[in-house]
Amino acid sequence: MAFMDEWEIALEDKSRELKECQENKNLKSCLGCDKVNDCELRDGYVKAVYESMSKGEGGGFEF
Repeated sequence: MAFMDEWEIALEDKSRELKECQENKNLKSCLGCDKVNDCELRDGYVKAVYESMSKGEGGGFEF
Protein backbone atom coordinates (compact mmCIF):
# COMPACT_ATOMS: atom_id res chain seq x y z
CA MET A 1 0.00 0.00 0.00
CA ALA A 2 1.34 3.42 -0.95
CA PHE A 3 1.90 6.15 1.59
CA MET A 4 -0.96 8.62 1.80
CA ASP A 5 -0.34 12.15 2.98
CA GLU A 6 -2.76 14.07 5.20
CA TRP A 7 -4.47 15.72 2.22
CA GLU A 8 -5.12 12.41 0.48
CA ILE A 9 -6.52 10.96 3.70
CA ALA A 10 -8.82 13.96 4.15
CA LEU A 11 -9.95 13.64 0.53
CA GLU A 12 -10.76 9.95 0.97
CA ASP A 13 -12.76 10.72 4.12
CA LYS A 14 -14.75 13.48 2.41
CA SER A 15 -15.29 11.34 -0.67
CA ARG A 16 -16.66 8.48 1.44
CA GLU A 17 -19.00 10.87 3.31
CA LEU A 18 -20.26 12.35 0.04
CA LYS A 19 -20.89 8.92 -1.51
CA GLU A 20 -22.76 7.78 1.60
CA CYS A 21 -24.99 10.86 1.38
CA GLN A 22 -25.69 10.22 -2.30
CA GLU A 23 -26.53 6.58 -1.58
CA ASN A 24 -28.84 7.55 1.29
CA LYS A 25 -30.72 9.87 -1.10
CA ASN A 26 -30.64 7.33 -3.97
CA LEU A 27 -28.61 9.71 -6.13
CA LYS A 28 -25.70 9.04 -8.47
CA SER A 29 -24.54 12.65 -8.29
CA CYS A 30 -24.96 15.73 -6.15
CA LEU A 31 -26.48 17.49 -9.16
CA GLY A 32 -29.79 15.73 -8.54
CA CYS A 33 -29.99 17.02 -4.96
CA ASP A 34 -32.05 20.08 -4.10
CA LYS A 35 -29.30 21.24 -1.72
CA VAL A 36 -26.47 21.07 -4.28
CA ASN A 37 -25.76 24.82 -4.10
CA ASP A 38 -25.95 25.03 -0.31
CA CYS A 39 -24.32 21.84 0.95
CA GLU A 40 -21.57 21.93 3.57
CA LEU A 41 -20.67 18.31 2.85
CA ARG A 42 -20.15 18.98 -0.85
CA ASP A 43 -18.27 22.22 -0.12
CA GLY A 44 -15.97 20.28 2.23
CA TYR A 45 -15.33 17.70 -0.48
CA VAL A 46 -14.46 20.36 -3.06
CA LYS A 47 -12.09 22.02 -0.58
CA ALA A 48 -10.44 18.65 0.15
CA VAL A 49 -9.94 18.10 -3.61
CA TYR A 50 -8.20 21.48 -3.98
CA GLU A 51 -6.06 20.93 -0.89
CA SER A 52 -5.11 17.46 -2.10
CA MET A 53 -3.97 18.91 -5.42
CA SER A 54 -2.02 21.79 -3.90
CA LYS A 55 -0.74 19.79 -0.91
CA GLY A 56 -1.65 22.66 1.39
CA GLU A 57 0.40 25.26 -0.47
CA GLY A 58 -2.62 27.54 -0.74
CA GLY A 59 -3.31 29.87 -3.60
CA GLY A 60 -6.05 29.65 -6.15
CA PHE A 61 -6.92 26.80 -8.40
CA GLU A 62 -6.56 27.40 -12.12
CA PHE A 63 -7.88 25.21 -14.91
